[in-house]
Amino acid sequence: MSRIVPVMRLNEHIGTTLNLIRAWSPDSVTLGTERLERAFLVAPQTLLTDWPVQRLEQLDDTVLAPLWALAPQVVLLGAGTRTQWPPASLRSLFARRNVALEAMDLGAACRTYNVLAQESRAVAALLFPGHIGT
Repeated sequence: MSRIVPVMRLNEHIGTTLNLIRAWSPDSVTLGTERLERAFLVAPQTLLTDWPVQRLEQLDDTVLAPLWALAPQVVLLGAGTRTQWPPASLRSLFARRNVALEAMDLGAACRTYNVLAQESRAVAALLFPGHIGT
């Protein structure tokens, strides 16, 4: 009896047009060759670095307009070295739009974003390097 075993590629395959995170620290995130030290929005084909938001408390429907235009299915919220839970009003806003909001620390958000982007998922990340939360 022979069995067919699926093959999983373990080598990294990076599309030339994907925004992928190369490195991160609590104070910065490196996308390609660009080091970012302020909050930004990233998706596989979009990078918004001149975003007016610098604190989690500033997130509302108005400042999230560029995010909604991307029509993500999953949004990763990454800030600090510990998970920063968004307020109920923000979670409700995402729920009304049927968009999953996943809060995690900055490092976990960076790693998860890369995996989902390389899987061609409709993902975006709101990343806050240097954010010191409670």
